[in-house]
Parts: sequence; structure tokens; C-alpha cells
Amino acid sequence: MAVCCFTPLLVVVVAGVGLSALTGWLDYVLFPLLFLCLAVVAQALWLRAGRRGPSPKLWATAIAALLSAALIWLEFRFALRISLGAFAAVGLYALFLNRMKPSEAIR
Repeated sequence: MAVCCFTPLLVVVVAGVGLSALTGWLDYVLFPLLFLCLAVVAQALWLRAGRRGPSPKLWATAIAALLSAALIWLEFRFALRISLGAFAAVGLYALFLNRMKPSEAIR
């Protein structure tokens, strides 16, 4: 969230320093960072739920890397759709963790 709020300021600062040509390359950093942050959110949701079993850290990070690679490969044509899909997937994961039976959680 801080990255989204900081990006407009970053664009102004970079342009003020005379490096405005770099602003076109911000998407190559910001979208992978967004997906990585969603992977961290998935891990935090799992920890908060006290779920038994393997941690989602590995598969969430792998999915974040694959989404980043796909987005760059597709030249950001479906950036909004892919990003909304990633947000929806994390939201559904949160609902799944919240609806699990109490016997499945670590108490």
C-alpha cells in the first residue's frame, strides 16, 4: 500500500532530478512488488488462522513470480485483469481460512 502512495511522489522526484525517462520502467518493478506483497499477505493470513500443514510461502512466492513473468511477457496488456485476479485469489484464500472448522486450527 505504501508503494502505491509513494509512486506518484517517486514520479515527481525522478522527473525533478531529470530522470523522467525512467518512469516508463516503474511498471517492471511495481507489479512484481505488488505480487510479492500479496504472497506475504497470504502467508500472514495462514499464520493468523493457525492452520496446520505446509506453509503457503513457497507456492505463493512461485505464483507471484509466475504472474510477474506472465505480465512482463504479455507486455502489460492484461495488467488490470491479472492484478484483480491475484487480489481475488488472496481474498478467496482468506475466506477459506476463516471458514475452516475449529478442529483443523491449532489451538
